[in-house]
Amino acid sequence: MAQEQVQIQTQKQQQVQRLSQQQMLQVKLLEMPLTELEESVNAELDDNPALEAGGEETDSIDDNDTVEHSEDDDFDTLQEREERQDALDSALERMRSDDDLPTYDSRQQRNNAEYEEIVYGDTTSFIDKLNEQVGERELTERQKSILEYLIGSLDDDGLLRKDLDSISDELAIYYGIDASTKELEEVLKILQDFDPAGIGARDLQECLLLQIDRKVENGEWEKDSHLYKYIYNILSHHFDAFKKKHWDKIQSALSLSDLQVEALQREIRKLNPKPGSSMGETQGRNLQQITPDFIIDTEDDGTVTFSLNHGNLPELHVSQAFNDMMETYRNNKANMNRQEKEALLYAKEKVEKAQGFIEAVKQRRHTLQMTMKAIIDIQRKFFQDGDEADLKPMILKDIADRTGLDISTISRVSNIKYAQTRWGTFPLRFFFTDSYTTEDGEEMSTRKIKLALKEVIDKEDKRKPLSDDALAKVMKEKGFPIARRTVAKYREQLGLPVARLRKE
Repeated sequence: MAQEQVQIQTQKQQQVQRLSQQQMLQVKLLEMPLTELEESVNAELDDNPALEAGGEETDSIDDNDTVEHSEDDDFDTLQEREERQDALDSALERMRSDDDLPTYDSRQQRNNAEYEEIVYGDTTSFIDKLNEQVGERELTERQKSILEYLIGSLDDDGLLRKDLDSISDELAIYYGIDASTKELEEVLKILQDFDPAGIGARDLQECLLLQIDRKVENGEWEKDSHLYKYIYNILSHHFDAFKKKHWDKIQSALSLSDLQVEALQREIRKLNPKPGSSMGETQGRNLQQITPDFIIDTEDDGTVTFSLNHGNLPELHVSQAFNDMMETYRNNKANMNRQEKEALLYAKEKVEKAQGFIEAVKQRRHTLQMTMKAIIDIQRKFFQDGDEADLKPMILKDIADRTGLDISTISRVSNIKYAQTRWGTFPLRFFFTDSYTTEDGEEMSTRKIKLALKEVIDKEDKRKPLSDDALAKVMKEKGFPIARRTVAKYREQLGLPVARLRKE
């Protein structure tokens, strides 16, 4: 039986959302880091004669409103002025009035005199800076070799997490240096005397103790002062309670008043848990230029503030001369010929493009401010203490809900942008962390769990490393009730091998 094909034409109404050119421009600028934005602004200034940088009159040498032409102006300068004036002469009759002309002044909120200090990318890493200090000490060639190897073994934050037994074996195998752990201890003390204080510490506790001892050596604190004795006591004998923020237990054990606790907390916040980050770019990243988009400042009382880094962005505005031309064309509308009308349409396009660009830059600044404010509200504890374990579970949706912005917008803000903090410079993605929900329904930061797991593995007996089952039991005792398969997953993400491969 023959089959018959029938074509049927139907109409269907479908709503499709398309981005306007202005929205696409806003998205494009939002994704850009500061250095790329500076390039885009300069390119737009070169391309669009209706967009100007600087004060209300960019050609003005002083504060006068008039533009003065010097007889010494070269031909190119005069020609550029004439070309710009020709473009302005074709101003749009629908041009907005003087009060409505949009401007963008990047110098607003740029009252940070430390701008020169916040552009990173020095090709000298903190490892190189430490090696420079080696040359300033009177050491034997053997001590120099050991010291340089210890420096090369430091983590990015400046701490030495590799045990001395392993370093002793590596020196013997790779360099033929038979150094005992006692000799390594002595050389390590030399490294721990380098700047900044805390470099070469084997854990956070030693790092903070080295810093308060350095304050005594420098004369900032007196060794017999109550301040030093209390903080030394807290870090030496109550460190577990200190790590868990159990200040009530510390206060009770040391018989401290509320005012004393506040004063001690204020001084401890001044210590840096990551001394390596205070020396600039770390090894492996020292060739990449990083200019932070956000500058986050933490006061001694715990107050956290931030500002946008405006870099070398100029003030932007639509040329004021366009407004003056508007009246001329309005008054001569009836007498305009075809050529003048075509020129007017060209000017209209340039003016609207300039206005759109200014509004897009403004919108970018507003979106960045809203996003960073929400991040600080959630991760305030980290910005106060600098402890990575204090980062709360936070995903893009959390910031989107707080700001009322779309998740895709938050994603664009968080991409390839950096924040300078008291504790170092971090990519914005660093502040986002997934959560793990225990059987009891408790939500915990996966990053905090991974840090605790890494610490357990680092401190295990390397002759009898712990299996994933044993690690799960230890983690449960530490307050992280995670399953064996979760331990295995996080261990792999940390790049740590199974127990049999960790055995020495």
